[in-house]
Amino acid sequence: MEKKHLATITILIKDRQTHAENVNQILTENGHLIIARLGVNTQRACIEHCTGLIVIALEATAAEILKLTEKLNKLYGVVAKNSIVTE
Repeated sequence: MEKKHLATITILIKDRQTHAENVNQILTENGHLIIARLGVNTQRACIEHCTGLIVIALEATAAEILKLTEKLNKLYGVVAKNSIVTE
């Protein structure tokens, strides 16, 4: 059995009204890996085409973390970066 790690994935959504549904679909499919989720409104006065930021904490294998990050990065208008914090 592959070792599980604690990690974070930071997700930047360039137009959250347009792309959030696709991001949420992927996060829901991988909900069993997610420990916590934080959504940040980066532009409080924004009404349309707002940038969104989501940070998730997860416990998963390195392969699962990379696969989830890659899935998110395949979405148009989305940039995801991971950080594995345990060895």
